[in-house]
Amino acid sequence: MACCLKDELLCSICLSIYQDPVSFGCEHYFCRSCITEHWSRQELHGVRDCPECRRTFTDPLLSPSLKLSNIVERYSAFPLDAILNAQRSSYPCKDHEKVKLFCLTDKSLVCFFCDEPALHEQHQVTTIDEAYEEIQVASLLSPRAADTLSVPHSPLGQSSSNITQRLIAGLLQSSSSSSFSTPPFFRLSTSKSPFFQSSAKSLRATIGDAFERLHRFLRERQKSMLEELEMDTARKLSDIEHKIQRYSQQLRDVKEGIQILQERLNETGRHDFLEGIAVTSERIKGKIHETNLTYEDFPTSKYMGPLQYTIWKSLFQDISPVPAPLTLDPITAHQRLILSDDCTIVAYGNLHPQPLQDSPRRFDVEVSVLGAEGFVSGVHYWEVMVSEKTQWMIGVAHETVSRKGSIQIQPSRGFYCIVMHDGNQYSACTEPWTRLNVKSKLEKVGVYLDYHKGLLIFYNADDMSWLYTYREKFPAKVFPYFSPGQSHANGKNVQPLRINTVRL
Repeated sequence: MACCLKDELLCSICLSIYQDPVSFGCEHYFCRSCITEHWSRQELHGVRDCPECRRTFTDPLLSPSLKLSNIVERYSAFPLDAILNAQRSSYPCKDHEKVKLFCLTDKSLVCFFCDEPALHEQHQVTTIDEAYEEIQVASLLSPRAADTLSVPHSPLGQSSSNITQRLIAGLLQSSSSSSFSTPPFFRLSTSKSPFFQSSAKSLRATIGDAFERLHRFLRERQKSMLEELEMDTARKLSDIEHKIQRYSQQLRDVKEGIQILQERLNETGRHDFLEGIAVTSERIKGKIHETNLTYEDFPTSKYMGPLQYTIWKSLFQDISPVPAPLTLDPITAHQRLILSDDCTIVAYGNLHPQPLQDSPRRFDVEVSVLGAEGFVSGVHYWEVMVSEKTQWMIGVAHETVSRKGSIQIQPSRGFYCIVMHDGNQYSACTEPWTRLNVKSKLEKVGVYLDYHKGLLIFYNADDMSWLYTYREKFPAKVFPYFSPGQSHANGKNVQPLRINTVRL
């Protein structure tokens, strides 16, 4: 299996593992340097082709494949083919390789011709291929998942490759103890696999439904616009045809008037003709009516301009949920917090506490404030601007949380939050805190709440990248929670928290 994987990762030009793999219009990949050198030899002929399918390109654009690069990097870090070959060379018998199995309980190879099958009757036994696949997946696990395998931490100088080799060697080595328990990874793979498959199936359905709703809206919007265009076209064509008919009638009336003048001129002399011109003119006026032959331009601007933006604005009305226009509850605000008139902005004031009436609902030590609206059902999403701050805390809190004295912000106390601390560090307020992998300073945080599913998910609202997820069955009403943190005399953290409301 590892050899097959390695074959898929070989550049067909240099026959080595991909280095900076790129593609350029077909489905084949090459090292960037290999394909560049290949094309440099073709410059005299004025063509550039794919060495695999021989398809020619006029001006191909090299596009890097990040996914393939990641696969190559992981494969290079864990040379599974070499590891497996080293283990397979110690087969106890060569004649019956095709019928060998792997005992997960004893962590040993089993041959039902050479060994006694009854010894493994109550053990977990699987095929060699399936065992190898699980070992391969285990070697690619994150450090946190690898911890569940009870692998000792290595010294700082030990490489990940050495850790993996120790892991796989430990799994494949023979064990004399018949009571050795199944490794945690294998227990997870056998008992949790149906759950993960079911979850993946449900998520695929959710993703498919979300995109189908968008596709359906776009198809309906396209149909509506095309029908409206057809109606406008038919209306304008009808207007033009009607005016053409009136114009034709006008021409006939003019021709008849000219004929009357000609007949009158032929019947009388010039003196009599001019003498009766007034009467003749009245006769002609009775036949000729002024017709406005102009018509309005076709409304092309209606179907041009920023068309995609126009469609997006109408699409926005159909999106659910969208950033909710939350407001803050002044009754819950700490006395040092200053709220804007519309209760969408909160800042810490470097002043004496405001003379506000105390209330059981008001925080008196933690510089915190709750949202004015609580949730006991439904799906909700809101965004908070946190730019230029060095400290803040955002999340939700149970309606019944303690608001007096020093409070521990953690799930067991009814708070589900993420926090920025120490200027550039981000953590989830779990027990203990969980450090978040945030690559760049957050400017805007999105909070997604699905009350019935017990999901609270935080996002970087600029690119909707995931930050952290709480999974909790909320026992009561929950309220949005905000803490701008304390400002410092040196001017740090003076910026407020702002609830971001999308207005169209």
